[in-house]
Amino acid sequence: MPVPPAQWLPSATKSAIIVPVPETDHLVAWHRRALSPAAKDVPAHVTVLYPFVHPSLIGSGTIDELEAALRDIPAFDCAFTQVKWFGDEVVWLEPKPDEHFRALTRAVCERFPGHQPYAGEHPETVPHLTVADSRTGDPDSKRRAAPDIAAALPIHAKIDTVRLVAGTDEHGPWHTVAEFPLPT
Repeated sequence: MPVPPAQWLPSATKSAIIVPVPETDHLVAWHRRALSPAAKDVPAHVTVLYPFVHPSLIGSGTIDELEAALRDIPAFDCAFTQVKWFGDEVVWLEPKPDEHFRALTRAVCERFPGHQPYAGEHPETVPHLTVADSRTGDPDSKRRAAPDIAAALPIHAKIDTVRLVAGTDEHGPWHTVAEFPLPT
């Protein structure tokens, strides 16, 4: 359930559309704390679109358009079976299959063409669940953690919800603005 927007939305500076993956929370939270105790916990998720609409511009029209973009994409199952890397800095879990996540991103981008994934920096967006990024831990610590992460796999997940979230920086705190159940 979303926190009442009147309490925090006016101070938010960023928004994103994410798919929460609670089945992986225990793994991601534990490794985030181990790799960077100062890092604030961010729920385990696969990003659909970031950055999204500035929070000050989010209104009922935005919510309605998101709901319309997502209405034809059914809930799905996936598995996180492999640890992967973007360079030496970002360790992540690969969802299989990933086509459903790609479909979510395409559907939202079609409704909001002015908002491209990662501001267009990565033309071929790769669906992923970040365990640790360039702001959390050093590369050697991440490399030592990778076998422990891999030992916890596979993790199977039911993807049935998409969230619009907003916050003040990349590590949070982030709050739910709206949830969109995917049809079953």
